Amino acid sequence: MKQQEGKWEQRWHPLWREWVVYAAHRNQRPWSGEEASQTKAAPDYDSDCYLCPGNVRVHGATNPNYQGVYIFDNDHPVVGQDSPEISGDRMTSADGLYRRRQADGIARVVCYDPRHNVTLSEMPLIKVTPVFIAWREQVRELQQIQNISFVHIFENKGEIVGVSNPHPHCQIYSTNFCFKHVERELQSAEQYKKETGQNLFTAVIEAEQAEEIRIIAQNDYAIAFIPFFARYAYEILIFPKRRHANLITMSDEELNGMASVFQEVTRRFDTLFSMRFPYVMSILQSPVDDGDYGDYHLHFLIQPPLRQPGLQKYLAGPEIGGGNFMADTMPEEKAAELRAVDLTNFQELE
Repeated sequence: MKQQEGKWEQRWHPLWREWVVYAAHRNQRPWSGEEASQTKAAPDYDSDCYLCPGNVRVHGATNPNYQGVYIFDNDHPVVGQDSPEISGDRMTSADGLYRRRQADGIARVVCYDPRHNVTLSEMPLIKVTPVFIAWREQVRELQQIQNISFVHIFENKGEIVGVSNPHPHCQIYSTNFCFKHVERELQSAEQYKKETGQNLFTAVIEAEQAEEIRIIAQNDYAIAFIPFFARYAYEILIFPKRRHANLITMSDEELNGMASVFQEVTRRFDTLFSMRFPYVMSILQSPVDDGDYGDYHLHFLIQPPLRQPGLQKYLAGPEIGGGNFMADTMPEEKAAELRAVDLTNFQELE
């Protein structure tokens, strides 16, 4: 099995405290499943799109003829301020084993651009940075609302991840509870500090900088890399170089730097795959309650579903049923592919 060295091993995920199994030698095994399809071309404006300027949404509200970023409360919210109240006798059952509570919170939609057929990677940086600034301002605003203790910002991009509307947008879920990944990372950071006296996130960034081979993009303000412990083939972490617990304390200059690194990463994706590359992007940041989260370091997590052109990573028994990831590729190989991409002729859509 000498030829499999470096392709078949387990790696520790320090942020989530779990083992990831890498079996890249299996990536050439015969495959008879369905291939991932490319997103169909869309027009600049779609009269049937509920996100395009001037169109009427499902509950009768009309979008303004917006020119830049446009934000509104989700018409089909997962959480809401008008969610049904739970009566006292229904809050618990089975002698307290089962519990209910109101689906309280605020869900919003953020449209990046009035054009129906562009993406953040194709937009010029001067139009992308205002999106990042709008995210920060939303967190600042939502922090002031009673019962809001956490703000999760995410973008589902591409039909393959279940998006039915290609109009460039993301969503914001603000809730009265902390999402699980951040909760786990807070616990991991606390445990790591007890064990070593060091900051976990700083340790990860410094380890990636020392090895360098998995770094995809960086500037004075931000760094992006496929981590040593990546679960998906082209999984990316983007950190601001200065530690911030959440977006609220980031300056315009830092957000511009983050936007620039994010854009370089997504352009490398698009160029390597010759398509508008799909992904799920999450901004993982600390809760916005009164807690002390000085050791937390916000970051973007980009999880692309494709493990090679035309081929999706399907979650199956080990991931869904067992709870641990089995990766089909090695982070170093995928990082090398992205690092080799030439962006000289990338076409921006002004």
